[in-house]
Amino acid sequence: MGLQVEQFMCRTDNFGILIRDEATGTVGLIDAPEEGPILEAIERTGWTPSILFVTHHHPDHVEANQALKARFKLKIVGPKAEAAKIPGIDETVEEGSDLAFGEERVRVIETPGHTAGHVSYVFEKSGVAFTADTLFALGCGRLFEGSAATMHASLNKLAALPADTRVYCGHEYTLSNARFAMTIDPTNPALKARVAKIEALRAQGKPTLPTTIGEELSTNPFLRPHDPAIRKGLGMETASDAEVFAEIRKRKDVS
Repeated sequence: MGLQVEQFMCRTDNFGILIRDEATGTVGLIDAPEEGPILEAIERTGWTPSILFVTHHHPDHVEANQALKARFKLKIVGPKAEAAKIPGIDETVEEGSDLAFGEERVRVIETPGHTAGHVSYVFEKSGVAFTADTLFALGCGRLFEGSAATMHASLNKLAALPADTRVYCGHEYTLSNARFAMTIDPTNPALKARVAKIEALRAQGKPTLPTTIGEELSTNPFLRPHDPAIRKGLGMETASDAEVFAEIRKRKDVS
């Protein structure tokens, strides 16, 4: 028994996510990007959600909150720091909040940077993390409401999760992230192999997620500011990890 995950596309490149605890049949949603595709996924799976976990307030993650709440009477949970911006919110969470989802325990990690109150949800029994727009496969979110130092600290929290933790992100950005990563870490054999795999998946129209914490640690430049080859390539051998991260994020913003 564990956590079942149904991942599907919404909008242009958002992922919608339905989750189901196999032991109890409890069903939830991670964010609500678009009503139509979510309803189609519910119809396809037969999974009726009772709870919606919101990661942050951006419209492409909360657009369908009210419509889904009206239809399914579900409870909406979201970050305390952004409660005023999240439509229909019923319960707030913050760092260390511990929630029940069927037989799963859900740990909340505050991961600001993309937005000021962004949170990630970790289903510890099944080893699954939903990181939305903080940690992407081979990337991280833009710094709309936080500093590079804030995002660096948030990513370090996620990097400390067990290496086999499966990670689901908010967008299908992996191919563009991969091409950028090669400009930062071009001699990394693990990254080269991963880029080839990603190109093949996208050529077939297949998703590149989930990833794992271990895979990100070995290939994601935003989790590797300590790496000597990356530092040498940037000419930042004596800089702090936070400074190297900031430079990588700056380069990605203009890539």
